[in-house]
Amino acid sequence: MAATSAASSLQMATTRPSISAASSKVVKAGIVGVNHGNASWDKLTSTRHLSNLGCLRNDSALPASKKSFSFSTKAMSESSESKASSGLPIDLRGKRAFIAGIADDNGYGWAIAKSLAAAGAEILVGTWVPALNIFETSLRRGKFDQSRVLPDGSLMEIKKVYPLDAVFDTPDDVPEDVKANKRYAGSSNWTVQEAAECVRQDFGSIDILVHSLANGPEARTLSETVLQELYSVLPDGRSSDIFSHFLPIMNPGGASISLTYIASERIIPGYGGGMSSAKAALESDTRVLAFEAGRKQNIRVNTISAGPLGSRAAKAIGFIDTMIEYSYNNAPIQKTLTADEVGNAAAFLVSPLASAITGATIYVDNGLNSMGVALDSPVFKDLNK
Repeated sequence: MAATSAASSLQMATTRPSISAASSKVVKAGIVGVNHGNASWDKLTSTRHLSNLGCLRNDSALPASKKSFSFSTKAMSESSESKASSGLPIDLRGKRAFIAGIADDNGYGWAIAKSLAAAGAEILVGTWVPALNIFETSLRRGKFDQSRVLPDGSLMEIKKVYPLDAVFDTPDDVPEDVKANKRYAGSSNWTVQEAAECVRQDFGSIDILVHSLANGPEARTLSETVLQELYSVLPDGRSSDIFSHFLPIMNPGGASISLTYIASERIIPGYGGGMSSAKAALESDTRVLAFEAGRKQNIRVNTISAGPLGSRAAKAIGFIDTMIEYSYNNAPIQKTLTADEVGNAAAFLVSPLASAITGATIYVDNGLNSMGVALDSPVFKDLNK
């Protein structure tokens, strides 16, 4: 298996504490620097299980001392729940979200998880198998504590982490070389079908499905990509497969969100290897699934087209800094786009406030998608003189 593809790297970002409409507090800038000291480990070890070892992986995969390790509390503190909300809050209390595609604390998936947690949702996470151990270890050791801070001062909690490689639909799809790969050792039930079944066994159902996955072959130009490789630039292009396995465990009236990019409809040189085609398929699936799931279970399906942001994963694409600069210079709103803005848009879209929105591609890119020309082009140098 190749490393995480650049397929979603234009949509990854360093995460800051999310500001949710559900919070009645004003978040000070200094909240990012809250020092939890060494209390994080003691606090985390007193909570519920991070993972279901019977479904997630073999018991032998973790030291005996950690088999009962727990990692979850309520996303919102009781004190914040008891306070009267002002304005028009996003309230997701009592909702359970499964977010596929979180492997660290600096991507869009993480930002969306924080916004949903700040609104009261219970968070489940699907993590790419080769990154699972590092991710869980970082959680246990408190390395993500600073970026887990919610607007009310509490820490975002993850109810459970599941291994997931959405390139493979069922166990029969997994080739022998992947099964024997040491990066998959100790983990089981990580195909899409198995992961959905594990969630069903553990929790019965979910209300929110977030698709922020993208791992596949290294990117090349589309003209150099054969059809088989194009199909494997997924899970973006196989969103319907992921959705089909999780739809049966979604409660009626639920909502699904995915992440796309403007390369689905515009030429972005360098965004190659079929990734633009996969994003186009993702947006098409969004519309078709909105109809099918809406008629069948009253489930809404939308996608967010996010602008370019910098993250560790985004560096793999090679020109992310150039894209960020281009966006800043040419977008109608001339400011830096943050992952929190995408997270908050997702929280709105899965909330009752967006109950009439489905089958839509929502742009969160400072308006760059609406531009027809590049204002930093030399031909426009005298435009504002």
